[in-house]
Amino acid sequence: MSLESRIDLLRRRTGLVLAPLLFAFVLSANFESLADKPTAHRLAAVMAAVVVLWVTEAIPMALTALLGATACVMLQVAPAKNVFAPFADQLMFLFIGSFMLARAIELHGLDRRLALSVLTLKAVGGSPSRVLFAFGATTAFISAWISNTATTAMMFAIGLSILKVLRDESPSSPLPEEVGTERKQLDPRYATGLMLMTSFAASIGGLATPIGTPPNVIGLNFIRQQITINGAPAEITFFEWCLIGVPVVVVLFLFLFAYLNWLCPAGVRELAGGREYLERQRQQLGPWTRGQISTLVAFLVMVVLWIAPGVVALGWGETSDAYKWCKLSLPEAVPALLGAGLLFLLPGERGRPALMWPEATQIDWGVVLLYGGGFAFGMLAQETELANVIGKNMITLLPNAGSFGFLVAATLVATLVSEATSNTASANIVVPVVISMALAAGVDPLEPALGATFGCSLGFMLPVSTPCNAIVYGSGLVPLSRMIRYGALLDIVGTVVIVAVVKTLSPLVR
Repeated sequence: MSLESRIDLLRRRTGLVLAPLLFAFVLSANFESLADKPTAHRLAAVMAAVVVLWVTEAIPMALTALLGATACVMLQVAPAKNVFAPFADQLMFLFIGSFMLARAIELHGLDRRLALSVLTLKAVGGSPSRVLFAFGATTAFISAWISNTATTAMMFAIGLSILKVLRDESPSSPLPEEVGTERKQLDPRYATGLMLMTSFAASIGGLATPIGTPPNVIGLNFIRQQITINGAPAEITFFEWCLIGVPVVVVLFLFLFAYLNWLCPAGVRELAGGREYLERQRQQLGPWTRGQISTLVAFLVMVVLWIAPGVVALGWGETSDAYKWCKLSLPEAVPALLGAGLLFLLPGERGRPALMWPEATQIDWGVVLLYGGGFAFGMLAQETELANVIGKNMITLLPNAGSFGFLVAATLVATLVSEATSNTASANIVVPVVISMALAAGVDPLEPALGATFGCSLGFMLPVSTPCNAIVYGSGLVPLSRMIRYGALLDIVGTVVIVAVVKTLSPLVR
């Protein structure tokens, strides 16, 4: 058993022991701030155990969410209908529709076609720098729409194929002998850079849209539940999120490319044969299939309907009847379900639709249930006033921090927590506490909440920080010391960029 596996096993076993002990301790302890809030006290005990199980991943995270919600009913924190209501929140259907689209994209190879189409552009050519840039930009764009992990897995395979060709190790037909020598001069650091670009660009790209990565939707839900703007729940639309998310992605990706291109040189100016190999791979895909065209149509319908309210608001104003109709009739879940529905109607191959129900059911339902559990705990923490108590107690750690100080602290804490546990768990743990702390301090909570939500998708230093990192680390081409050094640098710059962009552009979502 490898050292990493032994550490993983120890972490899980620790969670199985620590979670019930912490539950018993919190439930039996006498907290002055919870003396007159018995339901909040019981909820605190449940959430303490849940957080430990999420961080250690002692049992599947989705099961932890379900068992935590069940414990809340058994301990009479709230009635069952209230506890389980968040599992039917409209954002849950946004996940389901988006996951079905992602399943169709993967099923019909639309992601691979897009990736190879970009990498074979004449502008990319055989320049190692341009290949690195195009590879990363494609990864980031795809990751804005489908799972970061799925994107990494797909681009990881393409990246390894590129490296095999450049090292004259491709299983395909050999390239001319005269270029073999030049390919063998490829600096090993370039392979590290290409692998890290795969993982880091996928994590960064997920920040662009609300559906790009789970923490985005989780953070949006807590913002909607706990923050009000002009007396109404804070609703951030798909378009409004992109107004902040896209600049964050652009700036972070440009920095990522600049420093990987500098720290991981190829050692040659031209990668002989690389473009020819990718071109052969693209030609093997053949012409566009019906399934790919239908999936693209469904995808475009989703995107158009998602951004429609923002476009209407810009053109006709937020007081117009057209915008009010879009706001009420096109919440994010509706375009997702309409697009998913089209997949069952539009044609695929051999007389079948683009997506069939057995294929649609293969989405990650565990992740959906995990989101529901996170939403449930956030709602219960608000209703029992546990979130308010936590916020008031923790506010003493940031005396006179002010709005900007809260934004910096929230983003930094979220980034650090995401290094130790999954991004999804980080969002469920950090974002509601940040909002409660800001409200307790009398500070506008929107900026810290956005900063924490974005920060939960960082965490680039360790293989265990995200599945994306684990995938590329498994290639054997990424020394752990380099992942830590390069990831730490990206964490620091990412925190600075998020703080700057959120502080500058957050007025656009009010």
